[in-house]
Amino acid sequence: MTLNGSRQVHVPPERLAGWLDGFAQRHGTPIVTVTEGAVALRSPDQATAEIGLVWGPLPPSDDPLTELVAAYAEHRLVGALIVRRRRHAVGVFEGPRLVTGRHHGHYVQGKTKAGGWSQQRYARRRANQADHAYASAIDDAIELLLPAVGLRALAVGGDQTGVETVLADRRLASLKELPRLKVPGVPDPNAAVLADFGGRYRLAPISLNEYA
Repeated sequence: MTLNGSRQVHVPPERLAGWLDGFAQRHGTPIVTVTEGAVALRSPDQATAEIGLVWGPLPPSDDPLTELVAAYAEHRLVGALIVRRRRHAVGVFEGPRLVTGRHHGHYVQGKTKAGGWSQQRYARRRANQADHAYASAIDDAIELLLPAVGLRALAVGGDQTGVETVLADRRLASLKELPRLKVPGVPDPNAAVLADFGGRYRLAPISLNEYA
């Protein structure tokens, strides 16, 4: 989701109501405009904020900000897939809580400065190691995500090529049909990164202009 503005902040669901109140106190009561993809605030001092609707459009309401806070506060069942060449993690979250998860590391050879035949040999070996790593991530996704009933979305992070390679497996076709939440800046996943992922994918992205 791309929002307009000069800078962006990310606010946890439990702090969103307070953030909205603070925006109004600092800049004056805003005019609220709701579109399919965002809620826009425009204050008397020209400060604007645009909150992305990562969970989809809000229902019609006379109080869209209350609906916005409720949408982010809801505890949904969400699948998680983090893929990098050297590590991957798969999990199922209910709200911020990790219900079940798994993470693995893989050996993938680094790039070599050698040329000619040696370089080609290393490249083939590295590609084979990466394929093995992706296959392991596919297996974990099949075992953990496919049996999960009622998934509302799939949150993904890591290397985009790796994520797409894993989801290209035909056995995971049902996961590709889920709404997808892309979480930027996720490091190589371990137990701590996976556990923290439930908080990261639930953050509300807010774009601010230069007056906010």
